[in-house]
Amino acid sequence: MTKRPFWRLSAISLFGVFAGLLATFSNALASSVERHQFDSPTLGYSYPYTVYLPDGYEDNSETVYPVVYLLHGSFGNERDWVAKGNLQQTADRLISAGHIPPSVFIMPGSRSWWVDGYNEEARSAFFNDLMPHVEERYRVGDERSMRGVGGLSAGGFGALNFALERPDLFAAVAALSPASYAPYPPDNSSAHRHPAFLDEQGEFDRQLWDQLNYTAHLEDYRIQVTPRPTAEESDVPPVPLYISAGRRDVFDAEFHARQLRQTMEQIQPNAVNLDLYPGGHTWNVWRASLPAALTFMFQHIGSPTGDEDS
Repeated sequence: MTKRPFWRLSAISLFGVFAGLLATFSNALASSVERHQFDSPTLGYSYPYTVYLPDGYEDNSETVYPVVYLLHGSFGNERDWVAKGNLQQTADRLISAGHIPPSVFIMPGSRSWWVDGYNEEARSAFFNDLMPHVEERYRVGDERSMRGVGGLSAGGFGALNFALERPDLFAAVAALSPASYAPYPPDNSSAHRHPAFLDEQGEFDRQLWDQLNYTAHLEDYRIQVTPRPTAEESDVPPVPLYISAGRRDVFDAEFHARQLRQTMEQIQPNAVNLDLYPGGHTWNVWRASLPAALTFMFQHIGSPTGDEDS
């Protein structure tokens, strides 16, 4: 019998193992990521977004999925969560492990800090244009229990504001290194040079920040989520909040995250979670905290409904 060189056997064996792993990996990553845009009446131009559709979305025509909106940071775009944040790989892994249910993720693009600022009405476009578009185009739940919102940095600022302003719409919120600075952003924050907050003289508008920061929503939020004395008035549950930050964040996000937790625990003492990670204001921290953020959120967001086997 002719003997094959050891290196050839090793190469053949390794190739077989690699091919098997590749096939398994490919089967596990049967989700899809697509980029789309639509005409936004509020903005007056096209509204871009990236969508993650779970494995089986096209096959299960009767299934209605939960949806999570993920907001990018300052000067970011709708591609960031996939290109830099590993959203697709993370979601695939969590779904495969059973930590979260099959879900749709919407990652919109904005020129603003997710506010109705000087440069665009990002907040109004999100509620009035994006959400109706998503719920018409995709099989996602249109009730509170099937919807969550999250974001990083300025996106965390926006996600927190959205949840506080409209607790009737979101079952959970995640704010990763949120730029929710109180009372004002640090001098090195991009808020001081972002067109969303710059007045006609090009100066940072502190009064506008006061009006748009999460602190401006707290009292109304407290009233909305406080149990009513009469049965005729419907209660809105508090929105469970996940917060994370890096311990070496150049914008002192850990301090502001702790301050945010303390503030929110006064309203909802059993519905706030803070995780701290080694690192700064970087994608390393956001990638590391994303699995915990999604797992937390889906403790409160519902699962797909309908015939998932059709």
